[in-house]
Amino acid sequence: MTDALVAFFAHPGRATLAALASIGRVALFTLRALAAAVRPPYYFGRLVEQMLIIGWFSLPVVGLTAVFTGAALAQQIFVGGSRFNAESTVPAVTVIAIVRELGPVLGGLMVAGRVSSAMAAELGTMRVTEQIDALTTLRTDPFQYLIAPRLVAAVIVLPLLVLVSNALGVMGGFLIGTQRLGFNVTSYLATTRQYLEWDDVSSSLVKAAVFGFIIAMMGCYHGFRSMGGAAGVGRSTTNAVVSAFVLILLANLIITVLVFGT
Repeated sequence: MTDALVAFFAHPGRATLAALASIGRVALFTLRALAAAVRPPYYFGRLVEQMLIIGWFSLPVVGLTAVFTGAALAQQIFVGGSRFNAESTVPAVTVIAIVRELGPVLGGLMVAGRVSSAMAAELGTMRVTEQIDALTTLRTDPFQYLIAPRLVAAVIVLPLLVLVSNALGVMGGFLIGTQRLGFNVTSYLATTRQYLEWDDVSSSLVKAAVFGFIIAMMGCYHGFRSMGGAAGVGRSTTNAVVSAFVLILLANLIITVLVFGT
């Protein structure tokens, strides 16, 4: 009987301990990365390079996603609103939905898919080819040289990227509203300005900064801990993207409900 109970609880127990160990490793990695980010020397050239890679080169995919989503959202709000004579709510609902939710979340997911995988692949390749060990041998802290610039760049750039994404998303709704749904240009813009509040923008920026931190941390963590050659790098890349996606959605829920839910 005792053996049966032990066997019954053994598997969930091992899974729980493994999950707690993973959380502990991520927490220690995060603390070490944060300490490296505030401690000199600072590599400003690496920081600017990462800002370009994360922000500038992600702009096309984030911008296109925002425009298409804003346009589709306006069309759907018009169809849904027409069922209870609320078609006029299209500009207001579109701008609130884009700025508070869809702009930061979709932007974060797009950047996570592009940047987390690239970080994990680059750092993972450096790990399995012992380039990171070589940095340590040369008395260069890999956390300060490799991790900190990526972390700081992502936290700085994501809010700027989401601001652009929000503007393009609203523009997508504006184009569908005025060119297809028959809204007056001046009236649409006036309604958009009337219902957009500072809380909406601040919520969007806070989410973007948190998402940027998650994206960089997951990409660096999984890449830094790669092992097992090319196959290990592939697993790290997949894990980086999946974990970044899940954590972004979880963080979005927590921020939306607990911080900006009133």
